[in-house]
This record gives sequence, structure tokens and C-alpha cells, in this order.
Amino acid sequence: MPVVTIMAPLPGTFYRSPSPGEPVFKSEGDAVAVGDMVGLIEVMKSFTPVVAEEAGTLKAFHVENEDAVMAGQPLLDLDA
Repeated sequence: MPVVTIMAPLPGTFYRSPSPGEPVFKSEGDAVAVGDMVGLIEVMKSFTPVVAEEAGTLKAFHVENEDAVMAGQPLLDLDA
């Protein structure tokens, strides 16, 4: 299976869930469909969804919840 890496579309803080205490959008091993939200990036209280552009299985995250990320930084890998 080819591996597809989802990159950060902009710099900010990466979140794996919609708010503290809520379940994560996706976990390792979860099926991911095109358009599924896999995280959020927050910049100055503005939240940008990170969505999958390809379907697959979530293989691994490269960053932790609430990590600071830069534009173009790998966030997670999918087995497509």
C-alpha cells in the first residue's frame, strides 16, 4: 500500500479533537474517507479543519495533540 502523508496547511497549534474532553477525530488504525476531518489547526482563535484528500487507514501521527506545527510539516500518514 502506498503511504500518503497529510501536511499542515498553515502554521499554528494542532488539535486531534474538537475541544478538550471530546473524542479525537481519528485514531491510528481508523478508516479515513476523502473529506474526513482528521484534526484542527488553531491560529489566534481561528480554527482550520485538516481534511483527508485521499481514503485509507490512519497509520501514524507525526505530531501530538496541542503541538505547534509549521506549514508543510507532516501531520499523519495514511495507508492508501
